[in-house]
Parts: sequence; C-alpha cells; structure tokens
Amino acid sequence: MDVKDHRPSGLPVTVPSTALFTDQYELTMLRAALRAGTAHRRSVFEVFTRRLPEGRRYGVVAGTGRVLDAVTNFRFEPEMLDFLDRQEVVDGPTLDWLADYRFTGTVRGYPEGEVYFPGSPILQVEGTFAECVVLETVVLSILNHDSAVAAAASRMAVAAAGRPLMEMGARRTHELSAVAAARAAYVGGFSATSDLAAGFRYGIPTVGTSAHAFTLLHDTERDAFTAQIDALGRGTTLLVDTYDVAEAVRAAVEIAGPELGAVRIDSGDLLVVAHQVRRQLDELGAHDTRIVVTSDLDEYAIASLAAAPVDSYGVGTQLVTGSGHPTCSMVYKLVARADGDGEGAPLRPVAKKSLGGKLSVGGVKWAARPVDERGIAEAEVIGTGEVPEEFSGRLLGVELMRDGEPVGQESLSAARDRHVRARGALPLSATQLSRGESVLPTRFLTPPS
Repeated sequence: MDVKDHRPSGLPVTVPSTALFTDQYELTMLRAALRAGTAHRRSVFEVFTRRLPEGRRYGVVAGTGRVLDAVTNFRFEPEMLDFLDRQEVVDGPTLDWLADYRFTGTVRGYPEGEVYFPGSPILQVEGTFAECVVLETVVLSILNHDSAVAAAASRMAVAAAGRPLMEMGARRTHELSAVAAARAAYVGGFSATSDLAAGFRYGIPTVGTSAHAFTLLHDTERDAFTAQIDALGRGTTLLVDTYDVAEAVRAAVEIAGPELGAVRIDSGDLLVVAHQVRRQLDELGAHDTRIVVTSDLDEYAIASLAAAPVDSYGVGTQLVTGSGHPTCSMVYKLVARADGDGEGAPLRPVAKKSLGGKLSVGGVKWAARPVDERGIAEAEVIGTGEVPEEFSGRLLGVELMRDGEPVGQESLSAARDRHVRARGALPLSATQLSRGESVLPTRFLTPPS
C-alpha cells in the first residue's frame, strides 16, 4: 500500500469540551452531595475490570492520553449550562459550581501500552468527590473502547508475526470512533491507518491507493492500472481481484515492470490465491513486488495465513469492533474517601458489597508484577497501604496528572514500544489465540470484601 508518513506539526488541534460526555446520574449525585455538604470530601475512584473478555489472555491499556485530554477539556460552556438549566437537571447552586469546574486533582495509573489483568488498578482519580464523580462516563467511554481495540490489535500483531498491519476500519464504525480506533490500533501494534483524521491528529502514518470503483470507472483494467501508475508511480499498490486475478497480475507487471510496489487481494481463498500470485509474480520477474491481503480479516484469519507469501495485512471491521469484544467491562468505583472536608482528613477504604459477582476491594491500590530469572512475569500482585520492599521496584502505576495538569503525556510511539516490551515479558501462552484464562494470576494481598 502507498504510505504517507505524517509527523505532528506542533500546531495545536482544537479539542471541543467533553463536559456533556456525562450521564445524568452523575449530575444528580453532584446536586445531592452539594446540598448535603459531602461533595468536597476527598475521594479516590479506581478504574478496573473484574474479568477479561471471554477468551482473552491479557488486556491492553489504551486511551490514556485521550483521557488526559478529555479531563483537561472538561469545561461547561454557557450553552451547555443553559441546556442543563432548561432540562431542570440541576439547580442554581449546582449550575454555579459547574460553571467554574476545573479538575484540580491527581490521576495515576498504568501507562499507555501496558498490559492489565482482572483487578488491576488501571486508573486512579483523586480529588473531591464532586470533581471526580462527573468524570466517570467520559473516562470509561474512552478506556473501554480504546483498550478493546488495542487488545484486538495486539492479538493480530502476534498472529502477523512481524508482518505489517494496516488499520482500514473507518467506514465500519462511527466517524469519531474511527479516529480513536486508529490510535488504539497503533498502540497495539499496527503500522498505519487509512483514516486521514487519525493521521492529522495523532501523526500516525497513513496508507491507501484505490478501490474496485477506480477499476470499474475505466474502460479496461489496463487503463485503470496505467492511470494509477502514471499518477502515483511504479511503487504503487494495484488491486488485482476486480475481474480475473491472473490476468490482472500479468497486466500490472507489463505496465509497471518488475518495479511494481505491491498488489492487493481482497477476495477469494486468500491462502490459495496468495500462493498463486506469488508464483506468477516471480515468473514475471517481479520478485520484489509485495502482496497485500484484505477482506474481513481477524486474528484467526491472519494466523491461518502464516505460511502464505503475504507481506502485509489490511484489517477493518474486526479490528474496530474489538474482534468480538467491543468493550472491556471496565468500571469506575469509589474505593476511598475522607470523613471530613479538610485536606488532612485521612482516607478510609470503602467498597460495594453485593451478590452477583460484583464484589470489589476497598482502599487505594498499588500494583506490581514480579518476574522470574528470565524476566518473565509471574503474577499481578495488588495491595493497599505500604508497598513491601520485594515489590518496590516492580510498581506499575505512574503519575499522569498533578494538581489538574497533565504530567504523563507521551508520544504514541512510546506507548507502542511499551506494549511490545510488556507483551514480551508475558508467559509464552499469552501468544496463543486459543481460548483460556488470564495468562497471569491476580494475587490480592488485601482480600476482596
């Protein structure tokens, strides 16, 4: 595929207010807490998941950078306040409080690209109850979506075994979700995206050549190939399955010569067709012409092509929908709060106690991942209070916001590289696509309530 490598220009991208990415019950809780005098109690909320999606062996943290942007841009503009007033969602004092809203607290959590397991304290938001509770929906919306896509991308990257992967799912999801999905896929191991908005906003390399419509536009397939090569050069990628694949490959090499960059196959039995096309290209002297395959791929289809002479993959629907698991079931729970409003008031653990598998662990958590002599992770260890010395060098959480200002922003490349390291430190069973339990056990030093 023809790739355009975008680098961020340094110019700011305007991000609209995220304040109404909020469920109404958060504002009704705020209204009641302000009236009761409890809204300003220091509180800590944690994002975690009780279980991984069925068949997943590990999760991938993605969307952290977007969360920091969303919290920074969580501002109630005048027209938003007017809307809330007209809907009678909140009262006058609550509107006044929202008008001045700025998050001033602390955010800690797993850095983007890290892997996680059931119970992992993926994100911790600390501040007053009021300023933290209103962030619940936007935080979960971002992390659940992006982490699901990144997990699918990671599995596909494992299946591809080093062959490049291109994200091509923009037309299979909401236009804004498409941009987020491309970003998450890049963190999870994809090399490029077809979505120009993602390339513009996040500096992800972009890719694309032509569709079947371009071939059908012209009187003959040869005319279409000639037009594309004249415009884009011999290094372009030609789509060869509009009519007859063998005839198209022959025409493509005759027109472009052995310098033809690549051919794309988008239908048929990809394993069989890829072998046929490779043999034909070699016979025609186009030994360096690459083969790109697309057509509703997922990690299993990619794995089935491991022995095929395929050079890269384009993935759409299955990627942007999390390959069957479009959410990670992350939750945002209050785990500690102060008894009073003062800065020095100590935090006390709190936890939901109920039936139905929704038990949780109170208290502010730390997490560590000890490794064996080979550097392979042995467990996800989670505790509260003082960190035992044996785990102090293996802590996973980092500071992301301090006093309401981001301090943990980093490049997507850094998150992408971190994921490769984190995945590489997991037991070998993490690379298996077969269904199974979490590849690491979660060990709570503080038992669930």
